[in-house]
Amino acid sequence: MNSNNDPTPADVAPTATTDTETSTEARLAELEAKHAEMADAYLRAKAEAENTRRRAEEEIAKARRYALEGFADSLLPVRDSLEAAIATPGTSTEQVLEGVHAVLRQLTQVLERNKVVEVNPPAGTRFDPHQHQAISVVPAEQEPNTVVAVLQKGYLLADRVLRPALVTVAAARS
Repeated sequence: MNSNNDPTPADVAPTATTDTETSTEARLAELEAKHAEMADAYLRAKAEAENTRRRAEEEIAKARRYALEGFADSLLPVRDSLEAAIATPGTSTEQVLEGVHAVLRQLTQVLERNKVVEVNPPAGTRFDPHQHQAISVVPAEQEPNTVVAVLQKGYLLADRVLRPALVTVAAARS
C-alpha cells in the first residue's frame, strides 16, 4: 500500500463482473455475429446481382449480334434460286421470266414470314404521311389529299415504316 492509505489499482482485488456486464457482452457478441452474417448475405446478394446483370448484358449482345439470323437463313433459298437461274445456259426468255416470277413469289413469302408488309395504296386512298411520301401534287378528278398513283411501293416491318410508298397526291380544288 502507499503512504496515504489510498489503494492502488494493484492493491484492489478483482471483483466479479456483474450480470449486467455479462449480459451486455453476450448481447454485443450476438450482434457482432448477426452483423457478420448480414454483411456476408449482403456481399452474396451483391455478387448475385452483378452476375445476373452481366449475364443479361451478354444475352442482349448475343441477341443483337444474331438478330438477323432467321431472316438471313430464310433468304438463302432465294439466293440459291437466283444462282441456279444464272448457271443455266440456253434458257428461253419465257423460262427466265417464269423463273423470275418463281423467285419473286419465294421472296414475297420470306418477307411475309418475317413480318415485312407491302404498302401499296390504291388510287383514292387518303394520303397518310406516316406511310406515304408525296413526290408531287397533281390536279385530279378525285378528292383532295388522296393518292393518285404509286410510283414506288413502301414497306412496313411489324408496324414500323421501313420505306414509305412514293405517291402522287391529288391537289386541292380551287
